[in-house]
Amino acid sequence: QVHLVESGGGSVQAGGSLRLSCAASGNLGNSRFIAWFRQAAGKEREGVAGIRASSTFYDDSVKGRFTISRDNAKNTFYLQMDSLKPGDTALYYCAASRPCIGDHCSDMWSSRGDYPYWGQGTQVTVSS
Repeated sequence: QVHLVESGGGSVQAGGSLRLSCAASGNLGNSRFIAWFRQAAGKEREGVAGIRASSTFYDDSVKGRFTISRDNAKNTFYLQMDSLKPGDTALYYCAASRPCIGDHCSDMWSSRGDYPYWGQGTQVTVSS
């Protein structure tokens, strides 16, 4: 079992920054992805960024603006969001994937169906 709690959401003007945190507990290991997903009103939930061991993955829409990182000592994962745009407005979720070993696993980082564990979400609102 894995338990995830997000924090750090809020309201910011376009061009501003926010840092989301995801406190994780349980059996994480090194073979799970931890990823940030977001869901805007009326849209499907989409993968934003993922991390597995030292490898990171990003959706094209956030490359160069968002950075995912981890603090293993605190079992906490972060999403640093810079140069925010109104289009980034969404409910952001932290999620933990099923364990996966092998190079083929990199394809699953943004696959919602491979994530059995989810946090409660934190709202990010970017105004123009």
